[in-house]
Amino acid sequence: MRRLILVLSGLVIVGAAAWFGFRNPTEAAQSYRTVTVEVGSVRRTISATGTLEPKTTVEVGTQVSGQIAEILVDFNDPVEAGQVIARIDPQNLATAVTQSEISLRKAKADLADKQREATRIEGLYSRDLAAEVDRTTAAYGLEIAQANYEAAQIDLDRAEQNLQYATIRAPVSGVVIERSVDVGQTVAASLSAPQLFVLAADLGEMQILATVDESDVGEVKQGQLVEFTVQAYPTETFAGQVRQIRLQPSLQDNVVSYTVVIAVDNSREVLLPGMTATVDFVVEEAQDALTVANAALRYRPSESLLAEAMENSRDASSGQSSRQNAPREIDRESREAGSPYRSMVIYLGADGQPRVAPIRTGISDGSVTTVESPVLEEGMTVVTGQSSGGASDASSSSSSTTRNPFESNDNSNRRRGPGRPGGF
Repeated sequence: MRRLILVLSGLVIVGAAAWFGFRNPTEAAQSYRTVTVEVGSVRRTISATGTLEPKTTVEVGTQVSGQIAEILVDFNDPVEAGQVIARIDPQNLATAVTQSEISLRKAKADLADKQREATRIEGLYSRDLAAEVDRTTAAYGLEIAQANYEAAQIDLDRAEQNLQYATIRAPVSGVVIERSVDVGQTVAASLSAPQLFVLAADLGEMQILATVDESDVGEVKQGQLVEFTVQAYPTETFAGQVRQIRLQPSLQDNVVSYTVVIAVDNSREVLLPGMTATVDFVVEEAQDALTVANAALRYRPSESLLAEAMENSRDASSGQSSRQNAPREIDRESREAGSPYRSMVIYLGADGQPRVAPIRTGISDGSVTTVESPVLEEGMTVVTGQSSGGASDASSSSSSTTRNPFESNDNSNRRRGPGRPGGF
């Protein structure tokens, strides 16, 4: 048994020595961090926060003072336009109506008396039995009585209207989202109508009032698609549309921002007033596009790796020019002669060797970027780093600020933020 163990140990040692002795020196020295080229959808967005509100809210008040005698609705109750939702104690208002009726009858009797007096004086005046001054005085008294009667009629109409105001009705159909009074509470309608209820006209249609920084508001357009989330449903994404960009700026801590109104369909009525929404305005979008992780675009290879990749690309181009999808060489002269591919990345060929792929970057969501390339295809492997004893990483890090010798000097397509990260 001991001899068998010694034999097996010897075989393991011999095998390991043979593997280390005969493997490719380049394979022993090189190890890459990589990502895979994928096809997917990418969106560039602008982020903001806002508050969900009903599209239309109505404050229900009262035009008369008195004590709340009855409340017929509560929070969250649906109401119809014209529905009675509260009543104010009508006793004092009913008394006012009675007083106005008495005043009207008195004014009516006085008017009839003045009318008879004017008729009598007119008859005497026609027979020269009354003076002109008597006729004028009687006519004046009749006009005053007529005015008093009309004023008494107006007072009665006002008193009856106030009595009707004691019955509070819903001005619109909707839902009660706030109730500010209780039975027995006295309300005073003096300078302004006190608020009794707040009604949301329709919670099926809501809006978000989002605060957008002045540096981003230029890319927000009316009708633009919006996606947002709320803390109550963290795994669900809701959709909206920009309805209005309000021109009134807001200044806070020397930061200028604007309010953007976003229309939201809440037909499921899962969104509630007051919820905080995290909003993404979709500025650009690409569907079924070739994408590469931004780490590959930020990677700066060492000079030795770059030279090796370029040499491998030239060899592959000359040796495989007859094959379909063979890598094509894009040298400095062709790039400077107007090629659209203004950046490059390192990818690994089928043989595992590094090669150079010219690319043109598109939109980015901060994580991945769309690219166009005559070489890259879905499923290919792109280098994002190098780890072989630390030397290559140090070289890569030290050269991260070195300008790509193949990158054009044209800065006309530069974009703010994470819009279009380039390769080296």
